[in-house]
Amino acid sequence: MLFTGTHIHKLDRKGRVSVPKRFRATLERETFAGIYLYQSHKEAALEGCGESHMDRIAASIDELAMFSDEADDLADTILGASHMLPFDGEGRIILPPELIEFARIEDQVAFVGRGRTFRIWNPEIFKPLQDASRTRTFNRGSTLKLKPASDFAPGSRPAAPTGEIAPDEEGDA
Repeated sequence: MLFTGTHIHKLDRKGRVSVPKRFRATLERETFAGIYLYQSHKEAALEGCGESHMDRIAASIDELAMFSDEADDLADTILGASHMLPFDGEGRIILPPELIEFARIEDQVAFVGRGRTFRIWNPEIFKPLQDASRTRTFNRGSTLKLKPASDFAPGSRPAAPTGEIAPDEEGDA
């Protein structure tokens, strides 16, 4: 399953936030029932993923020259600074204060799907960046060349839409 959509949730005084139901459904298939978060290298946002994606990141870093500055820097800033955040009984995580500060999160959190990963943003910071991205893609005439369906193993791609519209869940926007 993929992480898609933008979901706005409230952050409580203890730093707890509900993870969108659809994100949890994907993440609960992993060995670790929770999320991995680390600071984005490009934005005032948090990068989020499940354990299998974090394994891919570690394997990719392992492909770099051992003891190279690039390998050390990426290992330090991704693996060494990532947080494993388990779900509580209500599907929430507790965001560590240093991550809240980095992403300039206040009282709301935007979970933004990016396919196999997601980002967590302050919604007020994300919205103008999303608008700017939309303008750039429109101005460039950006398109995608879709991979043929035959490139996907059976069951590895999402099911075709049924035409049903799911009700908004847990305050998702």
